[in-house]
Parts: sequence; structure tokens; C-alpha cells
Amino acid sequence: MQPDKLFSALRPSLIRLAYRMLGSVSDAEDIVQEAWIRWARSKHDAIREPAAWLTTTVSRLCLNELESARRQRETYIGVWLPEPIIEDDDAESMDDITLPLMMALERLSPLERAAFLLHDVFGMSFDEIAYVIERPATACRQLASRARKHVRAARPRFPVSKEQGRKIAAAFFAASRKGDLEKIRSLLADDVVAYADGGGKAPASMHPLVGIDAVMARHAQLALEFKTSPSRLVRHVNINGLPGFITIEGGGIVQTTGLLISEGRISAIYITRNPDKLRHL
Repeated sequence: MQPDKLFSALRPSLIRLAYRMLGSVSDAEDIVQEAWIRWARSKHDAIREPAAWLTTTVSRLCLNELESARRQRETYIGVWLPEPIIEDDDAESMDDITLPLMMALERLSPLERAAFLLHDVFGMSFDEIAYVIERPATACRQLASRARKHVRAARPRFPVSKEQGRKIAAAFFAASRKGDLEKIRSLLADDVVAYADGGGKAPASMHPLVGIDAVMARHAQLALEFKTSPSRLVRHVNINGLPGFITIEGGGIVQTTGLLISEGRISAIYITRNPDKLRHL
């Protein structure tokens, strides 16, 4: 296969890797573009395994980017959420890396994150990972093990079916926009947490709202706002493996809402309003 066609065939998996490493669609695309430049300049006849070469290149570029990204997030205004990936019915599923897991990955060191993703998500052996991140295989195994312990709680214990998830998301959207507080409360878990990422560029709570009382108090405020500034549904979608929806809110603000559902109730709400994170939509 010609080098350019080979790269095009591998590009989706490289984007998938870079996004899961960085949590940013635009950064992932930049990384893969840089990998393409290096690939175009390389001596292809000397590369025995192009897929491994490109995976290594992208992984190392991501590790370099993670260091600066972590510094930027230390000064981020308000709650930080990864850029939402929208899944239509025919799109690749993001069930392996949901929003809660992406947020858990943020608490890992870059090397822990790389070892975990390359092994647990992309199925690479620790000998292969050792070459990629330039650490002994035993160290890679330890890095992945530590990461696994940190992210274990972020994996859903009782995954909800897509049909049930869409049904609950539709009910939540309808109740929240009608101001039906009794219905909203019936859909929420007692320990629900709501996250809203405005990045200082769109109105959003500066801290997570923890517990059903705090979330209900916010929805009581929103019920009044929706009376004067109605919310328009764009469509129901899955967002990073979670049921949710895209809306246009007052002032023309585009918003994505993803819902984590546990045992039939909404246990977490993830709202992204930062326009920089929604350009790819």
C-alpha cells in the first residue's frame, strides 16, 4: 500500500489514541498532523511495521504535549471537562473511554496514562509499551497497574442500554426545560454530581454541584430562566459513551449534556458550554 494511503487508513485509530491521551479533539488532530509530517519525511522502506511506528510517534508526541496541557489546566477557569465526542448511531462507540474515565485519567501522570491506555484500551504488550515510552517493561506494568486502581471507580458497574439511556435523557431534557421539578428529582440519584465547563467564556458553575439538593436548587433557577430564554433541542446523541443531547441555550450558546446513569438514575451530569471545545461539532 502506498505510504499516503496507509497513513489515511491508520489515521482514525491514531486520532482515537491521541484524543484519549489529551482529551482534546483539536490537539489530537494537531498531533496526528505532526505525525503525518514525520511519516512523509521518513524512509518508508526501512520501517518494517508502519502501524507500530506511527503509534509510537503519536504516543511520544502526546507525552510531550501532556506536560504543557497539565500546566494550562492548572490555570483553567472553573470546571475542566474533556472535549465532547458526539456519537450518532453509525459512529464508533466510545464505551471504552467515557467522560468519567477521561476525567479520572486527568489525575494520572503522563506515563501512567500512556501505559494504561496502550495496554488496557489498545491491547499493546508491555514489551511494546516499553519501547514506546522508553521505560523497562516491568516499570510499564507497574504504571498501568497504578493507573488501573485510580480509574477503576470511574468504570460503570451496571452499564445502561442505549435504548434506556436515550429514554432517560429524553425525560430529563423535557422535565428540565418544562421546569417539572418533581419529575427531575425522580430521575436523579441522591448523590448526583453536576459538572459544567464554561472555560470562563460561557456562564457556568465554577465548582461541581454535589448532591441532589444542590442540583435541584440549580434547576429551580434554570426553570425561571427557561421561561424567558427557551432552550432548543438540536438532537439526542451519545456523548463519549453517555446518553445526552445537544441544545442551543439563551444567547445562542451551544451546549452538550451527557448523563451518567447508574441503576436507572442519573448519577452525574456533564455540561460543556466552552465554545472552544465545541467548534468540531
